[in-house]
Amino acid sequence: MKTPTSGTGPSWFNPAPPTADQCVIPRLIDRYAAETPDKLFIRFETGEAWTWAETRHKALQTAAALQGLGVGHGDIVAAWAPNSPALVRAWFGANYAGAALAPINTSFRGKLLEHAIGKTGATTLIIHPALVERLKGLSLGAVERLILTGPSTSDADIGVAIESASTLDGDAAAYHAVESQPWDTPVIIFTSGTTGPSKAVLTSYVQEWTTAQVTYGYMNGDDRMLVNLPMFHVGGVAAITAAVSCGGSVALFEAFDTRRFWDIVRETGSTVCSGLIGALTAFLSKEPPRADDRDNPLRIVTLSPVSEETAALAERFGFDYVTGFNMTEVSAPLISAVNERVMGSCGRMRAGVECRVVDANDMEVPHGEPGELVIRSEHPWTITKGYLDDPEATAEAWRNGWFHTGDLVRRDEEGCFFFVDRKKDAIRRRGENMSSVEIEMEVCGHPHVREAAAYGVDLPGGEQEVMVAVAPVQGVVIDPRQLIEYLLPRMTHFMVPRFVRVEPELPKTPTNKIQKVALRAEGVTEHTFDRESVGLHARRQKLFMG
Repeated sequence: MKTPTSGTGPSWFNPAPPTADQCVIPRLIDRYAAETPDKLFIRFETGEAWTWAETRHKALQTAAALQGLGVGHGDIVAAWAPNSPALVRAWFGANYAGAALAPINTSFRGKLLEHAIGKTGATTLIIHPALVERLKGLSLGAVERLILTGPSTSDADIGVAIESASTLDGDAAAYHAVESQPWDTPVIIFTSGTTGPSKAVLTSYVQEWTTAQVTYGYMNGDDRMLVNLPMFHVGGVAAITAAVSCGGSVALFEAFDTRRFWDIVRETGSTVCSGLIGALTAFLSKEPPRADDRDNPLRIVTLSPVSEETAALAERFGFDYVTGFNMTEVSAPLISAVNERVMGSCGRMRAGVECRVVDANDMEVPHGEPGELVIRSEHPWTITKGYLDDPEATAEAWRNGWFHTGDLVRRDEEGCFFFVDRKKDAIRRRGENMSSVEIEMEVCGHPHVREAAAYGVDLPGGEQEVMVAVAPVQGVVIDPRQLIEYLLPRMTHFMVPRFVRVEPELPKTPTNKIQKVALRAEGVTEHTFDRESVGLHARRQKLFMG
Protein backbone atom coordinates (compact mmCIF):
# COMPACT_ATOMS: atom_id res chain seq x y z
CA MET A 1 0.00 0.00 0.00
CA LYS A 2 1.31 3.44 -0.91
CA THR A 3 1.62 6.11 1.74
CA PRO A 4 2.08 9.74 0.66
CA THR A 5 5.29 11.20 2.03
CA SER A 6 5.43 14.30 4.17
CA GLY A 7 7.39 16.75 2.09
CA THR A 8 10.00 19.39 2.40
CA GLY A 9 10.54 21.80 -0.46
CA PRO A 10 11.18 20.41 -3.95
CA SER A 11 14.87 19.62 -4.43
CA TRP A 12 14.82 18.75 -8.11
CA PHE A 13 15.28 22.17 -9.72
CA ASN A 14 18.66 23.73 -10.50
CA PRO A 15 18.17 27.26 -11.86
CA ALA A 16 21.46 27.28 -13.80
CA PRO A 17 20.80 27.92 -17.51
CA PRO A 18 20.68 24.66 -19.50
CA THR A 19 23.00 23.84 -22.38
CA ALA A 20 21.62 23.14 -25.85
CA ASP A 21 22.13 19.41 -25.28
CA GLN A 22 19.97 19.63 -22.15
CA CYS A 23 17.00 21.58 -23.51
CA VAL A 24 16.77 21.52 -27.32
CA ILE A 25 14.15 18.88 -28.24
CA PRO A 26 15.91 17.35 -31.29
CA ARG A 27 19.17 16.94 -29.38
CA LEU A 28 17.37 15.18 -26.53
CA ILE A 29 15.55 12.85 -28.91
CA ASP A 30 18.87 12.09 -30.63
CA ARG A 31 20.39 11.23 -27.26
CA TYR A 32 17.73 8.79 -26.08
CA ALA A 33 17.28 7.26 -29.53
CA ALA A 34 20.98 6.39 -29.37
CA GLU A 35 21.09 5.31 -25.69
CA THR A 36 17.75 3.46 -25.43
CA PRO A 37 16.48 2.95 -29.00
CA ASP A 38 14.01 0.18 -28.14
CA LYS A 39 12.56 1.77 -25.01
CA LEU A 40 8.95 2.94 -25.29
CA PHE A 41 8.70 6.69 -25.52
CA ILE A 42 5.03 7.37 -26.23
CA ARG A 43 1.76 5.46 -26.22
CA PHE A 44 -1.30 7.06 -27.77
CA GLU A 45 -4.96 6.77 -26.87
CA THR A 46 -5.51 4.67 -30.00
CA GLY A 47 -2.98 2.08 -28.79
CA GLU A 48 -0.28 3.11 -31.27
CA ALA A 49 3.13 3.28 -29.59
CA TRP A 50 6.60 4.51 -30.58
CA THR A 51 10.03 3.68 -29.23
CA TRP A 52 12.67 6.38 -29.00
CA ALA A 53 14.21 5.18 -32.27
CA GLU A 54 10.84 5.21 -34.02
CA THR A 55 10.09 8.67 -32.65
CA ARG A 56 13.33 10.02 -34.07
CA HIS A 57 12.75 8.38 -37.45
CA LYS A 58 9.23 9.83 -37.75
CA ALA A 59 10.52 13.26 -36.72
CA LEU A 60 13.27 13.10 -39.36
CA GLN A 61 10.79 12.02 -42.05
CA THR A 62 8.53 14.93 -41.16
CA ALA A 63 11.43 17.40 -40.99
CA ALA A 64 12.73 16.29 -44.39
CA ALA A 65 9.25 16.71 -45.90
CA LEU A 66 8.88 20.18 -44.37
CA GLN A 67 12.32 21.20 -45.61
CA GLY A 68 11.23 20.04 -49.07
CA LEU A 69 8.29 22.43 -48.77
CA GLY A 70 10.63 25.30 -48.00
CA VAL A 71 10.36 25.33 -44.20
CA GLY A 72 13.61 26.42 -42.59
CA HIS A 73 15.19 27.84 -39.45
CA GLY A 74 13.00 30.46 -37.78
CA ASP A 75 9.87 29.61 -39.76
CA ILE A 76 6.48 28.67 -38.29
CA VAL A 77 4.38 25.60 -39.06
CA ALA A 78 0.73 25.82 -37.98
CA ALA A 79 -1.18 22.77 -36.75
CA TRP A 80 -4.87 22.41 -35.97
CA ALA A 81 -5.50 18.97 -34.52
CA PRO A 82 -6.16 17.24 -31.20
CA ASN A 83 -3.54 15.31 -29.23
CA SER A 84 -2.50 12.57 -31.66
CA PRO A 85 0.45 10.94 -33.41
CA ALA A 86 0.10 13.50 -36.20
CA LEU A 87 0.42 16.44 -33.81
CA VAL A 88 3.47 14.97 -32.07
CA ARG A 89 5.10 14.36 -35.47
CA ALA A 90 4.32 17.92 -36.51
CA TRP A 91 5.94 19.34 -33.35
CA PHE A 92 9.09 17.26 -33.40
CA GLY A 93 9.44 17.46 -37.20
CA ALA A 94 9.11 21.24 -37.19
CA ASN A 95 11.75 21.49 -34.46
CA TYR A 96 14.15 19.24 -36.36
CA ALA A 97 13.69 21.54 -39.35
CA GLY A 98 14.58 24.50 -37.14
CA ALA A 99 11.02 25.80 -37.14
CA ALA A 100 8.44 26.45 -34.44
CA LEU A 101 5.08 24.71 -34.24
CA ALA A 102 2.01 26.88 -33.65
CA PRO A 103 -0.74 24.51 -32.42
CA ILE A 104 -4.18 26.12 -32.63
CA ASN A 105 -7.01 25.54 -30.18
CA THR A 106 -9.39 23.00 -31.72
CA SER A 107 -12.37 24.97 -30.36
CA PHE A 108 -11.53 28.11 -32.35
CA ARG A 109 -14.02 29.16 -35.00
CA GLY A 110 -14.81 32.13 -37.21
CA LYS A 111 -12.89 35.35 -36.70
CA LEU A 112 -10.97 33.95 -33.72
CA LEU A 113 -9.70 31.10 -35.90
CA GLU A 114 -9.00 33.41 -38.84
CA HIS A 115 -7.00 35.68 -36.55
CA ALA A 116 -4.89 32.82 -35.17
CA ILE A 117 -4.07 31.36 -38.59
CA GLY A 118 -3.18 34.77 -39.97
CA LYS A 119 -1.07 35.62 -36.95
CA THR A 120 1.25 32.64 -37.52
CA GLY A 121 2.23 33.71 -41.03
CA ALA A 122 2.60 29.98 -41.76
CA THR A 123 2.50 28.70 -45.34
CA THR A 124 1.68 25.16 -44.17
CA LEU A 125 -1.28 24.20 -41.98
CA ILE A 126 -1.42 20.61 -40.72
CA ILE A 127 -5.09 19.91 -40.02
CA HIS A 128 -7.46 17.20 -38.81
CA PRO A 129 -9.86 16.34 -41.68
CA ALA A 130 -12.98 17.00 -39.59
CA LEU A 131 -11.90 20.61 -39.09
CA VAL A 132 -11.53 21.55 -42.76
CA GLU A 133 -15.19 22.59 -43.14
CA ARG A 134 -14.69 25.29 -40.50
CA LEU A 135 -12.27 27.08 -42.82
CA LYS A 136 -14.95 27.85 -45.41
CA GLY A 137 -15.25 31.56 -46.03
CA LEU A 138 -12.24 32.47 -43.89
CA SER A 139 -9.08 34.26 -44.95
CA LEU A 140 -6.18 31.85 -44.43
CA GLY A 141 -3.46 34.48 -44.42
CA ALA A 142 -0.21 33.16 -45.88
CA VAL A 143 -1.32 29.50 -45.93
CA GLU A 144 -0.54 27.85 -49.26
CA ARG A 145 -1.42 24.25 -48.41
CA LEU A 146 -3.37 22.14 -45.96
CA ILE A 147 -1.87 18.78 -45.00
CA LEU A 148 -4.50 16.42 -43.63
CA THR A 149 -3.69 14.23 -40.63
CA GLY A 150 -5.86 11.38 -41.96
CA PRO A 151 -8.38 10.29 -44.61
CA SER A 152 -11.14 12.69 -45.59
CA THR A 153 -14.41 12.48 -47.48
CA SER A 154 -14.88 16.24 -47.59
CA ASP A 155 -14.92 18.03 -50.94
CA ALA A 156 -14.75 21.50 -49.35
CA ASP A 157 -13.23 24.18 -51.55
CA ILE A 158 -11.01 26.21 -49.23
CA GLY A 159 -9.08 28.03 -51.92
CA VAL A 160 -5.70 26.39 -51.23
CA ALA A 161 -4.18 23.02 -52.05
CA ILE A 162 -5.24 20.12 -49.82
CA GLU A 163 -2.68 17.31 -49.50
CA SER A 164 -2.81 13.92 -47.82
CA ALA A 165 -0.98 12.87 -44.66
CA SER A 166 1.59 11.02 -46.78
CA THR A 167 3.01 14.42 -47.76
CA LEU A 168 4.88 14.36 -44.45
CA ASP A 169 6.39 10.91 -45.06
CA GLY A 170 9.66 12.34 -46.31
CA ASP A 171 12.96 10.58 -46.83
CA ALA A 172 14.75 10.67 -43.47
CA ALA A 173 18.08 10.27 -45.26
CA ALA A 174 17.44 13.53 -47.11
CA TYR A 175 17.11 15.55 -43.87
CA HIS A 176 19.55 18.45 -43.55
CA ALA A 177 20.65 18.89 -39.94
CA VAL A 178 19.82 22.19 -38.22
CA GLU A 179 21.59 23.30 -35.04
CA SER A 180 18.91 25.02 -32.98
CA GLN A 181 19.95 26.95 -29.89
CA PRO A 182 18.40 27.30 -26.39
CA TRP A 183 16.93 30.71 -27.22
CA ASP A 184 15.20 29.51 -30.39
CA THR A 185 11.42 28.99 -30.38
CA PRO A 186 10.04 25.41 -30.30
CA VAL A 187 6.34 26.27 -29.93
CA ILE A 188 4.11 29.32 -30.20
CA ILE A 189 1.10 29.01 -27.91
CA PHE A 190 -2.05 31.07 -28.27
CA THR A 191 -3.76 32.59 -25.27
CA SER A 192 -7.45 31.84 -24.81
CA GLY A 193 -8.76 34.87 -26.65
CA THR A 194 -11.61 35.28 -24.15
CA THR A 195 -11.05 39.01 -23.62
CA GLY A 196 -10.05 39.91 -27.18
CA PRO A 197 -8.01 38.52 -30.07
CA SER A 198 -5.70 35.70 -28.99
CA LYS A 199 -2.08 36.65 -28.42
CA ALA A 200 0.59 34.30 -29.78
CA VAL A 201 3.17 33.67 -27.06
CA LEU A 202 6.74 33.24 -28.26
CA THR A 203 8.50 30.64 -26.09
CA SER A 204 12.07 29.38 -26.08
CA TYR A 205 13.61 25.97 -25.50
CA VAL A 206 14.98 27.35 -22.22
CA GLN A 207 11.55 28.52 -21.12
CA GLU A 208 9.80 25.22 -21.88
CA TRP A 209 12.64 23.19 -20.31
CA THR A 210 12.55 25.37 -17.17
CA THR A 211 8.77 25.06 -16.89
CA ALA A 212 9.07 21.28 -17.21
CA GLN A 213 11.89 21.08 -14.67
CA VAL A 214 10.10 23.16 -12.05
CA THR A 215 6.61 21.75 -12.56
CA TYR A 216 7.44 18.12 -13.28
CA GLY A 217 11.06 17.88 -12.16
CA TYR A 218 10.20 14.96 -9.91
CA MET A 219 9.89 12.84 -13.07
CA ASN A 220 12.69 10.40 -13.92
CA GLY A 221 13.51 7.95 -16.69
CA ASP A 222 11.43 5.19 -15.10
CA ASP A 223 8.27 7.32 -14.95
CA ARG A 224 5.39 7.49 -17.39
CA MET A 225 3.62 10.83 -17.74
CA LEU A 226 -0.13 10.73 -18.37
CA VAL A 227 -0.80 13.76 -20.56
CA ASN A 228 -4.48 14.66 -20.85
CA LEU A 229 -4.08 18.41 -21.31
CA PRO A 230 -4.12 19.58 -24.95
CA MET A 231 -0.85 20.26 -26.72
CA PHE A 232 -2.03 23.77 -27.62
CA HIS A 233 -1.82 24.44 -23.87
CA VAL A 234 1.43 24.99 -21.96
CA GLY A 235 0.53 22.13 -19.59
CA GLY A 236 0.49 19.61 -22.44
CA VAL A 237 3.71 20.89 -24.00
CA ALA A 238 5.59 21.11 -20.69
CA ALA A 239 4.53 17.61 -19.60
CA ILE A 240 5.84 16.03 -22.80
CA THR A 241 8.98 18.17 -22.55
CA ALA A 242 9.54 16.77 -19.05
CA ALA A 243 9.47 13.22 -20.40
CA VAL A 244 11.79 14.09 -23.29
CA SER A 245 14.20 15.82 -20.90
CA CYS A 246 14.68 12.81 -18.62
CA GLY A 247 14.23 9.92 -21.05
CA GLY A 248 10.91 8.88 -19.54
CA SER A 249 7.73 7.98 -21.40
CA VAL A 250 4.30 9.43 -22.17
CA ALA A 251 0.73 8.17 -22.33
CA LEU A 252 -1.02 10.76 -24.50
CA PHE A 253 -4.81 11.19 -24.37
CA GLU A 254 -7.00 13.79 -26.03
CA ALA A 255 -8.76 15.05 -22.90
CA PHE A 256 -9.42 14.53 -19.21
CA ASP A 257 -12.06 11.89 -18.43
CA THR A 258 -13.32 11.88 -14.85
CA ARG A 259 -15.00 8.49 -15.05
CA ARG A 260 -12.07 6.71 -16.67
CA PHE A 261 -9.18 8.62 -15.12
CA TRP A 262 -8.09 5.95 -12.64
CA ASP A 263 -8.71 3.12 -15.10
CA ILE A 264 -6.47 4.93 -17.62
CA VAL A 265 -3.78 5.45 -14.97
CA ARG A 266 -3.81 1.73 -14.25
CA GLU A 267 -4.03 0.58 -17.88
CA THR A 268 -1.14 2.79 -19.00
CA GLY A 269 1.03 2.33 -15.90
CA SER A 270 1.23 6.11 -15.47
CA THR A 271 3.23 7.14 -12.41
CA VAL A 272 2.97 10.92 -12.89
CA CYS A 273 0.33 13.17 -14.48
CA SER A 274 0.30 16.38 -16.50
CA GLY A 275 -1.88 18.14 -13.99
CA LEU A 276 -5.14 18.10 -12.09
CA ILE A 277 -6.08 21.74 -12.34
CA GLY A 278 -9.09 23.68 -11.20
CA ALA A 279 -12.33 21.73 -11.16
CA LEU A 280 -10.64 18.43 -12.10
CA THR A 281 -9.66 17.71 -8.49
CA ALA A 282 -13.24 18.37 -7.38
CA PHE A 283 -14.55 16.03 -10.06
CA LEU A 284 -12.32 13.19 -8.84
CA SER A 285 -13.07 13.91 -5.18
CA LYS A 286 -16.81 13.57 -5.72
CA GLU A 287 -16.59 10.26 -7.56
CA PRO A 288 -17.97 7.38 -5.42
CA PRO A 289 -15.24 5.54 -3.43
CA ARG A 290 -14.05 2.17 -4.73
CA ALA A 291 -12.32 -0.67 -2.90
CA ASP A 292 -9.31 -0.41 -5.23
CA ASP A 293 -8.83 3.38 -4.95
CA ARG A 294 -5.27 3.03 -3.61
CA ASP A 295 -4.39 0.22 -6.02
CA ASN A 296 -2.87 2.45 -8.71
CA PRO A 297 0.67 3.32 -9.90
CA LEU A 298 0.35 7.12 -9.61
CA ARG A 299 3.04 8.37 -7.22
CA ILE A 300 3.03 12.18 -7.59
CA VAL A 301 1.14 14.88 -9.49
CA THR A 302 1.11 18.63 -9.93
CA LEU A 303 -2.30 20.03 -9.05
CA SER A 304 -4.23 23.06 -7.89
CA PRO A 305 -5.68 24.36 -5.72
CA VAL A 306 -4.38 23.07 -2.40
CA SER A 307 -7.35 22.50 -0.14
CA GLU A 308 -8.66 20.03 2.39
CA GLU A 309 -10.32 18.34 -0.58
CA THR A 310 -6.94 18.06 -2.34
CA ALA A 311 -5.27 16.57 0.72
CA ALA A 312 -8.12 14.09 1.17
CA LEU A 313 -7.90 13.09 -2.50
CA ALA A 314 -4.16 12.42 -2.18
CA GLU A 315 -4.71 10.36 0.97
CA ARG A 316 -7.57 8.43 -0.60
CA PHE A 317 -5.60 7.42 -3.70
CA GLY A 318 -2.14 7.32 -2.10
CA PHE A 319 -0.16 9.87 -4.13
CA ASP A 320 2.03 12.87 -3.35
CA TYR A 321 1.40 16.31 -4.82
CA VAL A 322 2.92 19.71 -5.41
CA THR A 323 1.26 22.91 -6.49
CA GLY A 324 2.48 26.15 -7.99
CA PHE A 325 1.71 29.03 -10.28
CA ASN A 326 2.34 29.20 -14.00
CA MET A 327 1.05 30.75 -17.19
CA THR A 328 2.03 30.36 -20.83
CA GLU A 329 4.34 33.38 -20.78
CA VAL A 330 6.49 32.41 -17.79
CA SER A 331 8.23 29.34 -16.35
CA ALA A 332 6.58 28.34 -13.08
CA PRO A 333 7.89 31.13 -10.80
CA LEU A 334 6.07 29.74 -7.74
CA ILE A 335 6.28 26.17 -6.47
CA SER A 336 5.22 24.55 -3.20
CA ALA A 337 6.61 21.96 -0.87
CA VAL A 338 5.65 18.35 -1.51
CA ASN A 339 2.26 17.72 0.09
CA GLU A 340 1.83 21.40 0.95
CA ARG A 341 -0.41 21.86 3.98
CA VAL A 342 -0.90 25.63 3.78
CA MET A 343 -4.41 25.68 2.39
CA GLY A 344 -4.89 27.88 -0.66
CA SER A 345 -1.16 28.24 -1.22
CA CYS A 346 0.35 28.35 -4.69
CA GLY A 347 3.86 28.08 -3.31
CA ARG A 348 6.86 30.30 -2.80
CA MET A 349 9.34 31.91 -5.17
CA ARG A 350 11.56 29.33 -6.79
CA ALA A 351 15.28 29.87 -7.24
CA GLY A 352 16.19 32.11 -10.17
CA VAL A 353 13.22 34.51 -10.13
CA GLU A 354 12.02 37.62 -8.31
CA CYS A 355 8.34 38.16 -7.65
CA ARG A 356 6.55 41.26 -6.35
CA VAL A 357 2.94 42.06 -5.54
CA VAL A 358 2.08 45.54 -6.81
CA ASP A 359 -0.72 48.05 -7.22
CA ALA A 360 -1.88 49.73 -10.43
CA ASN A 361 1.20 51.99 -10.35
CA ASP A 362 3.64 49.09 -9.88
CA MET A 363 4.26 50.05 -6.25
CA GLU A 364 4.63 47.11 -3.89
CA VAL A 365 1.67 46.49 -1.57
CA PRO A 366 1.99 45.39 2.08
CA HIS A 367 1.99 41.69 2.93
CA GLY A 368 -1.54 40.33 3.10
CA GLU A 369 -2.99 42.82 0.61
CA PRO A 370 -3.95 41.68 -2.91
CA GLY A 371 -2.10 43.05 -5.89
CA GLU A 372 -0.85 42.02 -9.31
CA LEU A 373 1.96 39.47 -9.48
CA VAL A 374 4.94 40.76 -11.49
CA ILE A 375 8.02 38.70 -12.27
CA ARG A 376 11.55 38.95 -13.56
CA SER A 377 14.24 36.30 -13.97
CA GLU A 378 17.93 36.10 -13.17
CA HIS A 379 18.53 34.16 -16.38
CA PRO A 380 17.69 35.04 -20.00
CA TRP A 381 15.01 33.33 -22.07
CA THR A 382 13.04 31.87 -19.14
CA ILE A 383 10.15 34.30 -19.69
CA THR A 384 8.45 34.89 -23.04
CA LYS A 385 10.30 36.93 -25.64
CA GLY A 386 6.98 38.63 -26.27
CA TYR A 387 3.85 38.27 -28.38
CA LEU A 388 4.23 37.47 -32.06
CA ASP A 389 3.70 40.54 -34.21
CA ASP A 390 2.21 42.47 -31.28
CA PRO A 391 4.72 45.01 -29.94
CA GLU A 392 2.05 46.99 -28.07
CA ALA A 393 0.93 43.98 -26.01
CA THR A 394 4.56 43.00 -25.41
CA ALA A 395 5.42 46.48 -24.14
CA GLU A 396 2.33 46.56 -21.91
CA ALA A 397 3.21 43.22 -20.32
CA TRP A 398 6.88 44.13 -19.85
CA ARG A 399 6.52 47.62 -18.46
CA ASN A 400 9.05 48.89 -15.90
CA GLY A 401 11.29 45.89 -16.47
CA TRP A 402 8.88 43.37 -14.94
CA PHE A 403 6.53 40.91 -16.62
CA HIS A 404 2.95 41.63 -15.56
CA THR A 405 0.88 38.47 -15.16
CA GLY A 406 -2.59 40.01 -14.94
CA ASP A 407 -3.22 37.83 -11.87
CA LEU A 408 -4.07 39.10 -8.41
CA VAL A 409 -2.28 37.40 -5.53
CA ARG A 410 -1.38 38.11 -1.92
CA ARG A 411 1.73 37.13 0.01
CA ASP A 412 2.04 36.37 3.69
CA GLU A 413 4.90 37.23 6.05
CA GLU A 414 6.52 33.84 5.44
CA GLY A 415 6.72 34.39 1.67
CA CYS A 416 3.85 32.08 0.77
CA PHE A 417 1.74 33.27 -2.18
CA PHE A 418 -2.03 32.85 -2.57
CA PHE A 419 -3.94 33.25 -5.80
CA VAL A 420 -6.82 35.73 -5.48
CA ASP A 421 -8.25 36.08 -8.99
CA ARG A 422 -7.65 37.14 -12.54
CA LYS A 423 -7.77 40.94 -12.60
CA LYS A 424 -10.57 40.76 -15.17
CA ASP A 425 -12.62 38.34 -13.00
CA ALA A 426 -12.52 40.29 -9.74
CA ILE A 427 -15.98 41.44 -8.65
CA ARG A 428 -16.83 44.85 -7.21
CA ARG A 429 -20.19 45.29 -5.49
CA ARG A 430 -21.26 48.47 -3.67
CA GLY A 431 -17.68 49.52 -3.02
CA GLU A 432 -16.49 46.07 -1.94
CA ASN A 433 -13.89 44.17 -3.96
CA MET A 434 -14.07 40.41 -3.80
CA SER A 435 -12.45 37.31 -5.25
CA SER A 436 -14.55 35.06 -7.44
CA VAL A 437 -12.24 32.20 -6.41
CA GLU A 438 -13.10 32.59 -2.72
CA ILE A 439 -16.82 32.62 -3.51
CA GLU A 440 -16.46 29.48 -5.62
CA MET A 441 -14.61 27.65 -2.86
CA GLU A 442 -17.47 28.24 -0.43
CA VAL A 443 -20.13 27.29 -2.98
CA CYS A 444 -18.28 24.08 -3.89
CA GLY A 445 -18.30 23.14 -0.22
CA HIS A 446 -21.97 22.25 -0.63
CA PRO A 447 -22.21 18.46 -1.12
CA HIS A 448 -24.54 18.75 -4.12
CA VAL A 449 -22.30 21.17 -6.08
CA ARG A 450 -19.85 19.61 -8.51
CA GLU A 451 -18.49 22.87 -9.93
CA ALA A 452 -19.20 26.58 -9.73
CA ALA A 453 -18.35 29.84 -11.43
CA ALA A 454 -18.80 33.18 -9.66
CA TYR A 455 -18.85 36.42 -11.62
CA GLY A 456 -20.29 39.89 -11.59
CA VAL A 457 -23.33 40.83 -13.65
CA ASP A 458 -24.13 44.43 -14.53
CA LEU A 459 -27.52 45.81 -13.59
CA PRO A 460 -29.22 49.05 -14.75
CA GLY A 461 -27.72 52.10 -13.11
CA GLY A 462 -24.14 50.80 -13.25
CA GLU A 463 -24.40 48.56 -10.18
CA GLN A 464 -22.96 45.04 -10.16
CA GLU A 465 -24.26 41.98 -8.34
CA VAL A 466 -22.72 38.60 -7.58
CA MET A 467 -23.92 35.66 -9.62
CA VAL A 468 -22.92 32.02 -9.37
CA ALA A 469 -23.51 29.32 -11.96
CA VAL A 470 -23.43 25.79 -10.58
CA ALA A 471 -23.57 22.23 -11.90
CA PRO A 472 -24.74 19.36 -9.68
CA VAL A 473 -23.09 16.14 -8.63
CA GLN A 474 -24.52 13.33 -10.74
CA GLY A 475 -27.84 12.03 -9.48
CA VAL A 476 -28.76 15.00 -7.30
CA VAL A 477 -30.66 18.25 -7.77
CA ILE A 478 -29.48 21.63 -6.54
CA ASP A 479 -32.14 23.73 -4.82
CA PRO A 480 -30.97 27.38 -5.26
CA ARG A 481 -32.81 28.55 -2.15
CA GLN A 482 -31.29 25.81 -0.01
CA LEU A 483 -27.84 26.66 -1.44
CA ILE A 484 -28.22 30.31 -0.41
CA GLU A 485 -29.38 29.27 3.05
CA TYR A 486 -26.27 27.11 3.30
CA LEU A 487 -24.04 30.05 2.30
CA LEU A 488 -25.55 32.81 4.47
CA PRO A 489 -23.91 31.76 7.75
CA ARG A 490 -20.65 30.84 6.03
CA MET A 491 -19.84 33.91 3.94
CA THR A 492 -19.21 37.60 4.36
CA HIS A 493 -22.56 39.26 3.70
CA PHE A 494 -21.51 41.18 0.60
CA MET A 495 -20.07 38.04 -1.03
CA VAL A 496 -23.27 35.96 -0.83
CA PRO A 497 -24.50 35.58 -4.42
CA ARG A 498 -27.73 37.34 -5.23
CA PHE A 499 -28.29 35.20 -8.34
CA VAL A 500 -27.96 31.43 -8.77
CA ARG A 501 -28.04 29.72 -12.14
CA VAL A 502 -28.21 25.91 -12.23
CA GLU A 503 -27.00 24.08 -15.35
CA PRO A 504 -26.22 20.39 -16.04
CA GLU A 505 -22.74 21.41 -17.26
CA LEU A 506 -20.85 24.69 -17.30
CA PRO A 507 -19.22 25.78 -20.57
CA LYS A 508 -15.50 25.03 -20.66
CA THR A 509 -12.39 25.57 -22.70
CA PRO A 510 -10.51 22.49 -23.98
CA THR A 511 -8.25 22.83 -20.90
CA ASN A 512 -11.28 22.42 -18.63
CA LYS A 513 -11.40 26.04 -17.50
CA ILE A 514 -14.91 27.40 -17.08
CA GLN A 515 -15.73 30.03 -19.69
CA LYS A 516 -16.91 32.85 -17.47
CA VAL A 517 -16.95 35.24 -20.41
CA ALA A 518 -19.72 33.20 -22.04
CA LEU A 519 -21.70 33.03 -18.79
CA ARG A 520 -21.21 36.71 -18.04
CA ALA A 521 -22.37 37.69 -21.52
CA GLU A 522 -25.69 35.89 -20.99
CA GLY A 523 -26.36 37.89 -17.82
CA VAL A 524 -29.42 37.14 -15.70
CA THR A 525 -31.35 34.51 -17.65
CA GLU A 526 -35.05 33.70 -17.46
CA HIS A 527 -34.41 30.70 -15.19
CA THR A 528 -31.95 32.42 -12.85
CA PHE A 529 -32.89 32.33 -9.16
CA ASP A 530 -32.89 35.74 -7.42
CA ARG A 531 -32.66 35.38 -3.64
CA GLU A 532 -34.06 38.87 -3.07
CA SER A 533 -37.27 37.96 -4.87
CA VAL A 534 -38.01 35.38 -2.15
CA GLY A 535 -36.92 37.55 0.77
CA LEU A 536 -33.45 36.06 1.35
CA HIS A 537 -31.28 39.03 2.29
CA ALA A 538 -27.61 39.10 3.26
CA ARG A 539 -26.96 41.91 5.71
CA ARG A 540 -24.03 43.15 7.70
CA GLN A 541 -24.29 42.30 11.38
CA LYS A 542 -24.83 45.45 13.41
CA LEU A 543 -22.50 45.81 16.36
CA PHE A 544 -23.38 48.08 19.28
CA MET A 545 -21.01 49.78 21.66
CA GLY A 546 -21.68 48.91 25.23
